[in-house]
Amino acid sequence: MINTQYILPILILFIVFCALCKRINAYTSFIEGVKEGLGLFYNLFPALLAMMCAISLLRESGLLAMFSNWIVNRISFIPSAVVPMILFRPISGSASLAVLIDIFKACGVDSIEGIMASVIQGSTDTTFYVITLYFSTVGIKKIKNSLAIGLLADLAGISMAILLTLIFFG
Repeated sequence: MINTQYILPILILFIVFCALCKRINAYTSFIEGVKEGLGLFYNLFPALLAMMCAISLLRESGLLAMFSNWIVNRISFIPSAVVPMILFRPISGSASLAVLIDIFKACGVDSIEGIMASVIQGSTDTTFYVITLYFSTVGIKKIKNSLAIGLLADLAGISMAILLTLIFFG
């Protein structure tokens, strides 16, 4: 059994060994990768900052709480603490993770809200983020069908997460 503290050093040594065997300058390749990563960060940071700002404005203005109450009044089997998770999950992974942590703190990890939010987090994707990030990176302009299909998949994932959580844990 290998001690876990040695995994990263062994991985780095393995990469250096492979680079030596293939006669590749590992340091130069590493520097080129860092340059590409910084370029990608430079292109994506404004969109990410705008998204995080918009989410903060929704939360701090009280509009999010008002919308959550409106949803819960119409669909009573959805816990009100989970509604922000349902709203933010297709938009931002970090925002939905922050909501998940808030749910854990307020309701508990083993509560129906905590379990339902966890299942939603694991069964859906950040559709708007994926389309914004990956499609803009490769230059795709027509996103209409991709957006509709992605949101439909999110709706199916969220619906099944709610249903299965209520069946198995409710």
